[in-house]
Amino acid sequence: MMNPAYTQSLNKLIEEFARLPGIGTKTAERLAFHILRTPKDEAILLADAITKVKNTVGQCKTCHNLSETDTCAICLDIRREKNIICVVEQFKDLIALEKTGLCKWGYHVLGGHIAPLDGIEPEDLTINHLLSRVRSEKIVEVVMATNPTVDGDGTALYISSLLKPLGVKVTRLARGLPGGSQIEFVGGAVLTDAILGRCELE
Repeated sequence: MMNPAYTQSLNKLIEEFARLPGIGTKTAERLAFHILRTPKDEAILLADAITKVKNTVGQCKTCHNLSETDTCAICLDIRREKNIICVVEQFKDLIALEKTGLCKWGYHVLGGHIAPLDGIEPEDLTINHLLSRVRSEKIVEVVMATNPTVDGDGTALYISSLLKPLGVKVTRLARGLPGGSQIEFVGGAVLTDAILGRCELE
């Protein structure tokens, strides 16, 4: 709602801040006034950083991770176990797993999970590209690290059914992960146990 006490541009800035997740009107106003108090060159640095990230950050053509080049740093890392792929739903899940320091494999970001009621079908994800990678990259193990939710488990089982005929071992992170949780919010110790205790997906 436009505040007549504010200028048009200030109202617009507050409105845009309020669109951000977890930001209410009061917080949006505080952020807007902070920008007003900030020296012009610092405010422009923030604006430039936002512009740059929108213009340069895309997806890795191999694993669909965030990248500013065709191939991300993880896919380029020669120290990785190239014959193991860990499948995650989102970029943030990959980041959470990497923070454990245990993951020396490659990744594949699905871009979500199968949820027919929400209109998300298998073809809306990067599943077909995953199958192509398994065939062409001599993959021996696929670690399913989808979230331990109904949709995450359903997605893992669906992908497993497509992978088993290819002769690849399909494992799942151990159930140290609480059911219904999100990987990005799980603590490092719990994730470590889940990674080390992964089991074959039936």
